[in-house]
Amino acid sequence: MGNQLHLQFHALADPTRLAVVERLLAGPATVGELAKPFDMALPPFTKHLGVLERSGLITSKKVGRVRICAINPEVMARIEDWFSDRRALLEARLNALESYLDHDRQH
Repeated sequence: MGNQLHLQFHALADPTRLAVVERLLAGPATVGELAKPFDMALPPFTKHLGVLERSGLITSKKVGRVRICAINPEVMARIEDWFSDRRALLEARLNALESYLDHDRQH
């Protein structure tokens, strides 16, 4: 997951790509719908979509003459699990520190 996670965080680090992911969390959308809020030509915008697809964060499929993009829920769940694991580790460390400090104060 390490290299893939790196690609996913890299993809999310860009404000345009993060906004696209935020929009897709509400449901699938066409490339045109996704591009509309941004002040850029379609070719640079589709490069952003390519980065998101290569990272695994989104998928796209052609339906007739339109390309529809959607969030990849499995990848989003893996990222959420990664954060949850890190949060649990941090909480355990903080609890251990608190216990140590409490013990130290009592003696």
